[in-house]
Amino acid sequence: MKLSYVTDSLAHLPFEEMLDQVSELGIDTIEMTTGGWSPAPHLRLDELLQSEQKRADFLNSLAKRNIRLCALNCSGNPLDPGELGKEHREITDKTMELAELLGVKKVIMMSGLPAGSPEDKIPNWITYTVSWPPVLKEILDYQWNEVAIPYWKELVKKAEACGVEKIALENFSSQLVYNPQTLFRLREAVGPMVGLNLDPSHLIWMGADPILAARELKEAIHHVHGKDVRIERHLSGVNGILETKEITDVANRAWNYVAVGCGQDLQWWKEFFSVVKMMGYDGDVSLEMEDLTMSVEAGIKTSIDALKQTLSF
Repeated sequence: MKLSYVTDSLAHLPFEEMLDQVSELGIDTIEMTTGGWSPAPHLRLDELLQSEQKRADFLNSLAKRNIRLCALNCSGNPLDPGELGKEHREITDKTMELAELLGVKKVIMMSGLPAGSPEDKIPNWITYTVSWPPVLKEILDYQWNEVAIPYWKELVKKAEACGVEKIALENFSSQLVYNPQTLFRLREAVGPMVGLNLDPSHLIWMGADPILAARELKEAIHHVHGKDVRIERHLSGVNGILETKEITDVANRAWNYVAVGCGQDLQWWKEFFSVVKMMGYDGDVSLEMEDLTMSVEAGIKTSIDALKQTLSF
């Protein structure tokens, strides 16, 4: 496996300076965002689609630093029933088109989350039961069979036409696909192009074991994010892990995203990567640094040090 880097945590740097910083960190592979939840600080999607010269300049900037672009990331909610969903669907389609023009074979995104009915205006995440009230089962049936699966069948066709080989869905909360079981449901409906972007941080706070999840996923692991989480015991022990406080309110949350090694120890990470590789994944592991408990610089350095010690090369 190879260490990669999601460039958004260096959003304060212009594109060229960001690339120089990545090189100085000893990383030669990056994953870049095109829009969606991200403001895409280093990539101008429309500009690159419209200008062959801009694409050549973009690729030359990578090449002169010996940096490889492993994936484009357009994570958002393409199934949102309102204007946001329309915007994110357009970004997704454009990302597939740009992937073809840049020769990128992997796109990272999220499954999306629909509303609960054609009349609803906001997405509805059903997570605890469909037994009470019984309408919850109808909501899930609508979300999967009438919205998600039809959309994803068409998107897979679009991706195939653009030469994309893998779509990796991050197992993020408030998405229809948020764990291996839901991934397999979509994968069975639309085909093996769709796999998981295995992000252990989300599974941990939801109570799952990412190492066992990797064993279950096998060839359905399409990408991996190196991202850690810490369950804050003094708060989670009282209130549980369901959390609605702002992500910036780190001192009062039941869990926080943290630098790699600040949640799970290095032995855990060694086992995780060993099992991921044993299950057949030998691709890129992208550091996604979202630790708000320390400075960006400290979080990046801490995470890179931990990942370099634990990745199964």
